[in-house]
Amino acid sequence: MHSGDWTLDEVREGLAPEIAANAAFDGWGDEALTMAAEAHGVDPGVAKLAFPGGAVDMIDAWFGHVDRTMLDALPAETLAVMKMRERIAGLVEARLTAMAPDREALRRALAVLALPQNVVRAARLGWRTVDTIWRAAGDTAVDYNHYTKRTILLGVYGATVTVFLDDESEDHADTRAFLARRIDGIMRFEKAKAGFLKRGERMPSLSRFVGRLRYPAV
Repeated sequence: MHSGDWTLDEVREGLAPEIAANAAFDGWGDEALTMAAEAHGVDPGVAKLAFPGGAVDMIDAWFGHVDRTMLDALPAETLAVMKMRERIAGLVEARLTAMAPDREALRRALAVLALPQNVVRAARLGWRTVDTIWRAAGDTAVDYNHYTKRTILLGVYGATVTVFLDDESEDHADTRAFLARRIDGIMRFEKAKAGFLKRGERMPSLSRFVGRLRYPAV
């Protein structure tokens, strides 16, 4: 389909990578958007309509593009033969690899998202990322584990990105090593939690015990 026939959703998806490439030099603003639109033959006015929220909408679209690139790099059949820790680490690494060419754009994006008016949106974007990673890894938890897993990974991911932004080692080896240590920590926590819950199943019910004290069997 010719770019002139794109819907607004297609404009967002199509322009997001180009906007990020421009944002490294021009910031997440109208200049980066206009240059991306002209490069793809999209009317700049239409491009602005596709991002009514300005910079945050552009960043949102780019992060969505990065997530899709991450999933393409590790399809379900590839993940299926990997251990859980390898899936999580691999997906995070794939996401960082997708952003590596635009690392300065990422730095600028995080600065925009750190502004007080953008904190809630930033939290939602972070949650979307870790939820995408856990789901792709095969997590099906619907109880409180659903939230604890994502909360812990969000902290690990955020810390890893901080290392990644200033990592000058070959192939980002320092970032990979940092991530591996943190993923090991997550897996140890999950193993310990599972053991605790299993032991809890064998423990007598406190409510049942109290009930027996109040209403002894006759």
